[in-house]
Amino acid sequence: MRFKTKLLRDSIVFALVAGSTVFASTAAAQQTTKDEDTKTLERIVVTGSNIPRIDTETASPVQVISRQEIERSGKATIAEYLQTLTSDGAGSIPKTFGNGFAGGGAGISLRGLGAGSTLVLLNGRRMAPFGLADDGQKVFTDLSTIPMEAVERVEVLKDGASAIYGSDAIAGVVNIILRKDFTGAVAKASYGVSDYGDGNQWKGSLTAGTGTLAKDRYNVFFNLEASKTEEVFVNDRRDRDWIGNGDLRHWGYSLAGSPNLGGGITGGGTVGGNSPTGNVRNPKTGLYQSLPGCSTFSPVISPADPGGGCLWQVGRFRTLTPNDATINFFARGTYALSDHAELYSEFGYSNKKTKFQTTPSGVSGSWGYPGGPVNASSGPGAVVLGAGHPDNPFGAAARLRYSAWDVGPRRILTDNDFYRFLVGVKGTFGDWDYDVGYLHSETSITNKRHGFLRYSHVRTALSDPNSPVGYWRIGQNAYLNSRALYDYISPDIQADATSKLDSIDAKVSRSLMDLPGGPLGLSIGGEYRRQSIDLSPQTYTDIGDIIGLGYSSYKGVQQVAAGYIELVAPVTKTIELSAAARVDAYRHGDTSTTPKVGVKWTPAPWIALRATYAEGFRAPNPAESGKGGLAAFSTARDPVRCPGGTPAPGATQGDCAVPIAIITSPNPNLKPEESKSYTFGVVLDPTDTTSLTIDAWRIKRTNEINQGDTAAAIAAGNVIRSDNNLPGIPNSGSLLATQVGYINSASTTVRGIDLDVRQRFEMGDYGRLRLDLQWSRTNSFERKDAGVTRQYAGTHGNCDTTNCIGTPKNRINFGASWDIKSFNFGAVVNYIGSFKNVAFEGDVCANTFADGTPAPRGCKIPSFYTIDLSGRWKPADNWEIFGSIQNVTDKVAPLDPLTYGAMNYNPLHSSGAIGRYYTIGAKYAFQ
Repeated sequence: MRFKTKLLRDSIVFALVAGSTVFASTAAAQQTTKDEDTKTLERIVVTGSNIPRIDTETASPVQVISRQEIERSGKATIAEYLQTLTSDGAGSIPKTFGNGFAGGGAGISLRGLGAGSTLVLLNGRRMAPFGLADDGQKVFTDLSTIPMEAVERVEVLKDGASAIYGSDAIAGVVNIILRKDFTGAVAKASYGVSDYGDGNQWKGSLTAGTGTLAKDRYNVFFNLEASKTEEVFVNDRRDRDWIGNGDLRHWGYSLAGSPNLGGGITGGGTVGGNSPTGNVRNPKTGLYQSLPGCSTFSPVISPADPGGGCLWQVGRFRTLTPNDATINFFARGTYALSDHAELYSEFGYSNKKTKFQTTPSGVSGSWGYPGGPVNASSGPGAVVLGAGHPDNPFGAAARLRYSAWDVGPRRILTDNDFYRFLVGVKGTFGDWDYDVGYLHSETSITNKRHGFLRYSHVRTALSDPNSPVGYWRIGQNAYLNSRALYDYISPDIQADATSKLDSIDAKVSRSLMDLPGGPLGLSIGGEYRRQSIDLSPQTYTDIGDIIGLGYSSYKGVQQVAAGYIELVAPVTKTIELSAAARVDAYRHGDTSTTPKVGVKWTPAPWIALRATYAEGFRAPNPAESGKGGLAAFSTARDPVRCPGGTPAPGATQGDCAVPIAIITSPNPNLKPEESKSYTFGVVLDPTDTTSLTIDAWRIKRTNEINQGDTAAAIAAGNVIRSDNNLPGIPNSGSLLATQVGYINSASTTVRGIDLDVRQRFEMGDYGRLRLDLQWSRTNSFERKDAGVTRQYAGTHGNCDTTNCIGTPKNRINFGASWDIKSFNFGAVVNYIGSFKNVAFEGDVCANTFADGTPAPRGCKIPSFYTIDLSGRWKPADNWEIFGSIQNVTDKVAPLDPLTYGAMNYNPLHSSGAIGRYYTIGAKYAFQ
């Protein structure tokens, strides 16, 4: 149900503020001493519900991750841990993707529906989103702002929850719950290093608190942690099979099929790669040739390029993981106003500085800005060596393909400040439990870039004899250039982003009456939220003047008022019904009404059946509907040069997976995305030490907000092409760019099964052994757009999603923990299933070997697993020594020639690119 009404929104706001004031002002005076009131405060609120309860197993599937499980993994950050969850999928944002739009951030994507459709909460409340939207479109919550040492547990709700939390909770909710109180003082320090001697990480933390509510009526504590992680360079993995080696010819691929081997001349001389010497196009023959001096720049690569190009390893400049330095501070204070009311406040601050490095810029290519596409490869905008340029062998203007080694690698520095402040009152008032809070959260990001080239100045310095800094000498003659020239062609550029979130919320709950199975629970609440986000474009990208760097800018404000109600009814001793509904009214936008119902049947103490139905929505964010625009890059097949997946005569394999610029405009008339989700599960507790849950789930998301279909735009001819036309086929040059807009178009239906098994063994003198296994299987990931249905489950698609990491059907985690006396030993196996190297089910193989057969072998990205070990020893009550080894077998990540999120490996398999990694540390509790 959708309708627009200012009256509804204002009514919700008025009721929220008025109700909050009444409860907050009268709670401290309430002196009721009923025993049942005390019991109400002791009950637990489970993620996905606002009603306190004793039984934590609800109708909705919730995975509860303990602090011990997180420590057992050996992961350094909460982001790294959450991205190993079996429910995480395509659209997840790893910290290694530093040259993406959201470089420096980290996000989780439940069910592969994107980070923007996964709601992340901190202690049950929202945080300001990361200032840089993923792919320039998807606003998400940055997990790297979470203080690892303050985390008590994580609850992952694996079905829709918009009826409780509002927008974004389509795929589920990740609720990171920090410590509520702490007394004493604990210091912790650790050091980590890879088997290669790099990736050094230093980490330290201090947690201290004082006071107990029962005795002192207050508790105040803080956690301060800092870490420094050095980068890992791709070039330092050059002996790790294909990880650091761009020359895939050693594994049967062609030169054109080795995207990370630069400088080649292919297509019979019609296509020239970016070279440190410079590939220039003969204006008479139309064929490229290399300028001399290759041995000056690059070690001899064998076999040499048959086209005469100067081959070079792209990985020699790239970082595999970034350099980052992080400071996190979290403090919480609680004061008992009375026996039935407490005042609480939280403050959080995080600063993260990230440095990422990638290849030197080329001087050609295509990109976009609000004025349209820019084509620096062909036509009147092509970058050329002027006729009078001293390095031009032809005496006439000649197109140039050049990698600016003399300028140096492109470096991206992101500095992110995050703040969060919360103050609230909670307690009991008569028969009611209440919680009222005000939240302010914001981020401030500076993104600086060095080594990028200014298009207009590059053209001047390469072709204009009256250039104010003289000619830009290239290749082996670059030593003749002045500092002034480099300052002219490669200025430092910068973008700034801010996001702010202010909210006030209030909720009350109580038992209305006794039913045969227990009390009928009711919760009523409301929320007012204002969120703004503002990203200024990178310097000069608003005029399309930075080579290869697309424009991204947005600005907008969202204001929403919401009211919700929830009921839990144990109608018999074995049947519990639940229902919730929420109304979200957006200023200058639509109103969404989202219901949810659930049922749980417990025919015997050891078995329960459960099911839910929920509707959800995601409102258009400012990047999609505000002011600004986007020019991004993706991978597409050229239907002209690679019809049916086979290169046409004169084309190459590179035309079957070509990187192109996509220019997208925001749309203020977008409608919210909508979803319907279903779960059905079984909970088994056959013994006191054994538990098993299995849940089938299905989510259908409609009215999706997407860039206009890239393939459709290409097929319709809305493209920019180079002029290296195929023989006899006009307008068939290499694909460079396409132009689309944000639209409500497609629908996606995802369904699968989750299994969670836990077993505990009490072994007397031999301690306690705990085993757990989680398995998520995605049976179907079906997307419909423009009348075309594509199945992505078990394939490398959808490559329009971040990183192009694919959709494996199976992900499994197995964990073991053994406690014996003063020791604890842990092991975790992370398994990711194989998937086809096709863009979608039924498509041709995305890559081929040099002989034309599908690649990798069997046209499949193999399965991958790692084994992580950890151990802890308490030699004394106040000392703990701990250590871990990640990827203990040093498993190498499978070769993935298609993904653009990493070099020759899939970001899902990043631990197999880094290699074996060791961590050792100590913890001391002050007495």
